[in-house]
Amino acid sequence: MRRVRAGIIGGAGYTGGEMIRLLINHPAVDIRFIHSKSNAGKPVADIHEDLAGDTALSFDAEWHSEVDVVFLCVGHGEAKKFMDEHGSQFDGVLVIDLSQDFRLGAPGWVYGLPELNREEIRSAQAVANPGCFATAIQLGLLPLAKAGLLADVYTTGITGSTGAGQSMSATSHFSWRANNIQAYKTLTHQHLKEIGQTLRQLQPKVQPAVHFTPWRGDFTRGIFISSQLKVERKPEEVLALFEEYFKGHPFTIVSRKPISLKQVVNTNKCLIQLEQEGSQLVVHSALDNLLKGASGQAVQNMNLLFGLDETMGLRLKANAF
Repeated sequence: MRRVRAGIIGGAGYTGGEMIRLLINHPAVDIRFIHSKSNAGKPVADIHEDLAGDTALSFDAEWHSEVDVVFLCVGHGEAKKFMDEHGSQFDGVLVIDLSQDFRLGAPGWVYGLPELNREEIRSAQAVANPGCFATAIQLGLLPLAKAGLLADVYTTGITGSTGAGQSMSATSHFSWRANNIQAYKTLTHQHLKEIGQTLRQLQPKVQPAVHFTPWRGDFTRGIFISSQLKVERKPEEVLALFEEYFKGHPFTIVSRKPISLKQVVNTNKCLIQLEQEGSQLVVHSALDNLLKGASGQAVQNMNLLFGLDETMGLRLKANAF
């Protein structure tokens, strides 16, 4: 098996740490560099202490183009700046960006939601990884949009503190988060734009509104979404629609039982459950914001780019207790 040479830009944050964890255990990948300006020269395990004993790699002050793929794990705005300044150095290198900088129809970039654009991803040169909330919400709506059944959606979702990134803020302190929940960015969350872009792609004639209220939760990892809308189909027809759409997509599972957050944390899965009373349908979806919502999905996209098994390096078990 030809091994994929990978580089990571911005390896010190949460998504960078998860990227390192996945790639050092990936059977077809060699990490050639992990760049971090603030931690150059330090052992990776000194910053990501969960990797103690797993790697002897250190952070690099510089990067080089002798790689097959580079992952941009930098903050929003920083990825575009990096590509403007250094993109020419990576000519011929495939790029996967985990920020929001290239998600909205940027020329030359493919939106990296495999359950939507799998074939386009396989032949892409640059992939814009979807947002975490956007992934969870879209996976709950794709089958309806493809069938032309999507009406206005009222969505509530709760996310863990890692969704805010590693930099400290008033609402990421333990003393604030513990035993606390708060709504934020009500009806204005930045992921609504990419969700709208996807829904227009599948259902161009009717453009339903997505009314989204996100919550900050008192846990570290995971997203749980509940989306409610009106559907004039029998429950068994709607269930069949979802099961048919996701057949062949290994990481999105339609459950006939109630789902919970613990089933997906530390995995690249998205679990989906449907509940329907009359014409009112609620779609629950749950995933790990750092994996299927970020680094795991980026590795899934890398697997597609290089013709590898889509699940390679991503068969991860949830921590159910």
